[in-house]
Amino acid sequence: MKIKDILKEQVASIDEAIEKYIPRRFEKDAIIFRLSQPRYSYNLEVLDKAIAEPIWEFLDRGGKRWRPSLFLLICEALGKDAKDFLEYAIIPEVIHNGTLMIDDIEDQSELRRGKPCTYKLFGQDIAINSGNAMYYFPLLSLVKNRNRISPVTLNRIYEIYVQEMINLSLGQAMDIAWHRGLMDADMTSEKDYLQMCAYKTGTLARIAAKLAAVLSDAEDELIENLGRFAESIGVAFQIQDDVLDLTGETFAEKKGARGMDISEGKRTLMVIYTLQNATPADRKQLQKILDIHTKEQDLRDEAIAIMKKYNAIEFAKEYARKIVRESWNDVDKLLPDSDAKRKLRAFVDYLVERDI
Repeated sequence: MKIKDILKEQVASIDEAIEKYIPRRFEKDAIIFRLSQPRYSYNLEVLDKAIAEPIWEFLDRGGKRWRPSLFLLICEALGKDAKDFLEYAIIPEVIHNGTLMIDDIEDQSELRRGKPCTYKLFGQDIAINSGNAMYYFPLLSLVKNRNRISPVTLNRIYEIYVQEMINLSLGQAMDIAWHRGLMDADMTSEKDYLQMCAYKTGTLARIAAKLAAVLSDAEDELIENLGRFAESIGVAFQIQDDVLDLTGETFAEKKGARGMDISEGKRTLMVIYTLQNATPADRKQLQKILDIHTKEQDLRDEAIAIMKKYNAIEFAKEYARKIVRESWNDVDKLLPDSDAKRKLRAFVDYLVERDI
């Protein structure tokens, strides 16, 4: 079976697991109320309108659900039955969608997955609160099953969660600072960009891998190596996202136009590479287009043409392949040979080479 088909096949079961902890409509027997009963009233209609509806409107738009798939593949590669860990696999996925909901407000984006952003539909206050709630709802899976997980394992999971959530905020701080001109974006290095990606996209992949490894009773060395491997997947995934923003037709339709990162003035790996290698005239023109945050497609296409002129897109693609290849080598020697391990390797190749 192709990796794309595996991802599609798992979506229903992942969404079903999410629904256990974030119901589409709140009832008095919802898990959240069983774990923490209201003292005065349930306010079910209010919670439906202000939390359940905006969250599920967003989740129902789709998404690749690759982070829980990564989680489950790692459990399987470590000799576990993936079905036994499905409830925990939702943790990185729900958090991820919460970050998107809030990112759209911070970036003042118009569309997400081809539809108006949540704050456009429900208001900023509801979108912020719903996004924040998504950082914590999936942890109910740990609370509900705390008698099945050792205290040592639970403590390790919570430590990982706290550390990685801080990393998410650090990455977003770097991104915002460059967008708002709080630092000289044109002095941004490749390492700066990669660290931002490691904090943002890499963090949730790292959470998926490390939680799966901890719950599967892996040794510390393997937990850390799997975390670094997953971080590389996240960084490579972000690089490919940046590439598709400039080149992918279907991708552009979902975002509203081709080159939306240019309108946001983002200093992607391709931009940084071009600024380092372009002639003074091309460098000046690319900087100018990025700095004015244009919505004119002609100008965005001009910026894309400048980057293509210096083979920046091919450079970025190969860079993504390289960091994943190198991190896989560290994991390869620690994981026993199995069908799950081969699927994990194919899964990574799919994420880096995808066209949507």
